[in-house]
Amino acid sequence: MEIDYSNIKVIGFDADDTLWVNETYFREAELEFAKLLGAYETANKVDQLLFKKEMDNLDIYGYGVKGFVLSMVESAIEISNGDISNDTIEKILNIGKDMINKPVDLLDGVEEVLKTLSNNYRLILATKGDLLDQERKLEKSGLTNYFHHIEVLSDKKEANYERLLNHLDIEPEEFLMIGNSLKSDILPLVNINAKAIHVPFHTTWAHEQVTEKETNGKQYKTVSKINDIINILK
Repeated sequence: MEIDYSNIKVIGFDADDTLWVNETYFREAELEFAKLLGAYETANKVDQLLFKKEMDNLDIYGYGVKGFVLSMVESAIEISNGDISNDTIEKILNIGKDMINKPVDLLDGVEEVLKTLSNNYRLILATKGDLLDQERKLEKSGLTNYFHHIEVLSDKKEANYERLLNHLDIEPEEFLMIGNSLKSDILPLVNINAKAIHVPFHTTWAHEQVTEKETNGKQYKTVSKINDIINILK
């Protein structure tokens, strides 16, 4: 079924792995962490235990680098049975600081798309994560002026989007969300009668993966690159 975008007035963009590289840095950090804990467990086991710890801590720390670092520290203490050295803890903290200080690497076509669409639509940024970190990345990106509104959400479920749209006085039928995560950027919007376009990124966090059953029958479009959106909305 062809999707009609003629009523769209406002377009929302996810940030991490939609506008700029993010998940790649987490995968690199996980590899470094596994090496630090190599004396205690295999890399695969360390990765599994860290992911479980992240899931256990989501309601406490939320999303973002700081919560990830705290989960690494807790995991290191548990995996080593409390034997982890202060030197290793310091190295874990430095992994997090290095992640926060990474340059913001815009994905291909992003600025062209924002510049073009901003001529005909109101653009907003709707992302989740640590507020300070996301504000820092946005400032580094040079993209701030393209957005009428910027929102850092604690989560991206139907209720979060409904509150955001109500706050901005946007009808769901007039809203289009663009992002890389089916779980966070696409399905919640489709479920509240908004539109969504999926732009996959080559790396997806396990927590963001969905099953074919969850996407079955859902009306959304997938494009291979963000530039394709310009032609869709002409």
